[in-house]
Amino acid sequence: MSEITEVAEGERHLSRQLSNRHIQLIAIGGAIGTGLFMGSGKTVSLAGPSVIFVYMIIGFMLFFVMRAMGELLLSNLHYKSFADFAADLLGPWAGFFTGWTYWFCWIVTGVADVVAISGYVAYWWPDLQLWIPALATVAVLIALNLPTVRAFGETEFWFALIKIIAIVALIIVGLVMVFTHFTSPSGAAAGFANLWNDGGFFPTGPMGFVAGFQIATFAFVGIELVGTTAAEAKNPERNLPKAINSIPVRVMLFYVAALLVIISVTPWRLIDPAHSPFVAMFSLAGLGIAASVVNFVVLTSAASSANSGIYSTSRMVYGLAAEGDAPGVFGRLTSRRVPANALFLSGVFLLSGVVMVAVGDSIIEAFTIVTTISSLCFMFVWTIILSSYLVYRRRRPHLHEASKFKMPGGKAMCYVVLAFFVFLVVAFTLKQDTRQALLVTPVWFIVLGIAWAVLRRRPGHLAREAAFRADLESTNSD
Repeated sequence: MSEITEVAEGERHLSRQLSNRHIQLIAIGGAIGTGLFMGSGKTVSLAGPSVIFVYMIIGFMLFFVMRAMGELLLSNLHYKSFADFAADLLGPWAGFFTGWTYWFCWIVTGVADVVAISGYVAYWWPDLQLWIPALATVAVLIALNLPTVRAFGETEFWFALIKIIAIVALIIVGLVMVFTHFTSPSGAAAGFANLWNDGGFFPTGPMGFVAGFQIATFAFVGIELVGTTAAEAKNPERNLPKAINSIPVRVMLFYVAALLVIISVTPWRLIDPAHSPFVAMFSLAGLGIAASVVNFVVLTSAASSANSGIYSTSRMVYGLAAEGDAPGVFGRLTSRRVPANALFLSGVFLLSGVVMVAVGDSIIEAFTIVTTISSLCFMFVWTIILSSYLVYRRRRPHLHEASKFKMPGGKAMCYVVLAFFVFLVVAFTLKQDTRQALLVTPVWFIVLGIAWAVLRRRPGHLAREAAFRADLESTNSD
């Protein structure tokens, strides 16, 4: 293990080891969430073929969040992540709330992934105690992230590549089945007419369409992950814009095209909400090893998500420690510029997934609870990014004018996307399970509020607050 060193203040920095291919695949891995493989069946059962529009709308809106984030990160290359520009533009409280909420988002998501991975491993070894693969997963993830950031980049590159190959294979197999007029054992014939010949595109009505947004939102969590790589990306002025601009293409290919093919092959009413439609597709195609192959793909998808989570949370806690918002011990780097203590902190909390697997009765039930809370907290982070952009446009118009990566639509699109988030919160009230999560999630912000009320009284935080107010007054006087 590399020796952990306290790096001098003037020398403390993360190492830029993530190349263009790493950044591109990390962005793709973030856009293809576990929710696409696991939750798309339930989303189709709720919304029917209109689920295609659900994913298109969410992807369209989040593209503007990513563009706002990109313009802000590139306006000041000293920003390590969006928590930094939130603190700079909205105030120290925003950096504290954003950083810790993002950490919580990924810990919750990581716990869900650890729980899911245990279930996937049980497919091959049903007699194995589920806490064993859960514990092994956490240990392997820490081992993969500890050497260098490049090791994380390489791991995520291959994880994301597996997901891409699986989705492309599904699209190709599905198209072959459509054009050869494949007929399933139930007598349903494959064809594009399945998209509209059973109640049209909106067979479950407006409320069914709205309900589809609940599950689909989780499929997109992690799309902002590329924003946490800003401090470790080679040539960020070139690589970050390329990764962000490719989001619409990824959404159209990996979400829309895949779901178009799935519903064309299997009429939407016949898609089982309790199982992955990806498994069903390959099974229908008569591929004998389909279940094992797709089980492996979905396992790697969950591992990719957990890998991204432990990376991003360790960097976020490192940034919080640098600002005095987390204990200083988490601001230490190894000789290879890895925040090992912050990494171990995230790993310890991921162990709660092991506990849930060991004492829980239902893996699916545990997964549903934590993913819903995660979606709500990610929406808070996305809202902070847009709010920071609006303040940036008002306080630093000269930086916006000089930017080579301006957000399309500007301030007007910010308000459109914020209104969309309000719509999503309303949609979360429509079902009992998501409504319960909506009621529980505020507890996290109450805990953060109490912690901030105590922390802000410290001399260092009082000085930061005074500096922020002075900068604000100076800007307003200009």
